[in-house]
Amino acid sequence: MSENKTRSQMPFEACIPEEARQHLRAAGKELRKSIEALVPEGFLTHQRKARKEVLLAWRSVIDAALERLEETETKAA
Repeated sequence: MSENKTRSQMPFEACIPEEARQHLRAAGKELRKSIEALVPEGFLTHQRKARKEVLLAWRSVIDAALERLEETETKAA
């Protein structure tokens, strides 16, 4: 994930000290490692592929909705 985030993506930046944010990031990384150790190796690969398929499905739904919208605009003009 990109470290370049906008201010709206980091609303509590001024409220949480940098040291605390670093510890939270480190804790998140360690939590992910512990979860990876608990599940079979193939599970994570399957999970990533499934997530990609869900995103592709949503892309198709959005593309179809945009096409219908464009058709409606063309007919109205």
